[in-house]
Amino acid sequence: MTFNKFIEIKDKLELQKFVRSSDLDKKNCVSFCGSPKKHPYEKNRVILVSDPFSEHTFYYEFNIKDILSVEEQPNITSFSGDSVSMVRIWIKKKSIALRCTPFIVDSLK
Repeated sequence: MTFNKFIEIKDKLELQKFVRSSDLDKKNCVSFCGSPKKHPYEKNRVILVSDPFSEHTFYYEFNIKDILSVEEQPNITSFSGDSVSMVRIWIKKKSIALRCTPFIVDSLK
């Protein structure tokens, strides 16, 4: 399955927007931007696709319990007219997450 196909077959993930409170301490969290997707088989995890329309995109996987806040960002649109919702999520520092970068295996000459 290609990475683009993986993105296309997954449902849009509706994250509840948190009102950003003044007690959100930026020293204790890190922000990540991307398009949220449902995890294919783990309900307690979320996938965040960094740049969904790029050829060289990657994605993050986070535990939902590590998300401290969610901010909606402007949607992005491809040249073909497809639109994707974007968010900024604030993740608790020292959380375990995954960054996945797909690539083609080939010999170097």
